[in-house]
Amino acid sequence: MVDPTSDLEEDVDEESAPRCATCGEPALGVDRRTLTWVDGVDVEHRHFCSQTCRDDWADERPEAGG
Repeated sequence: MVDPTSDLEEDVDEESAPRCATCGEPALGVDRRTLTWVDGVDVEHRHFCSQTCRDDWADERPEAGG
């Protein structure tokens, strides 16, 4: 089932997929992670190809001191 709130539907290929914020690889598949936060009036998000890349990410969120 495709998540109706996701912009990554079943037909997304590697070229059009968002890139991992840590390693730059396509963020696709079941290991994909997305982090979303609000910064003032802006909504920010970062995509990750795996939990490992998510853990290794240099956190840039304001409350994280980045």
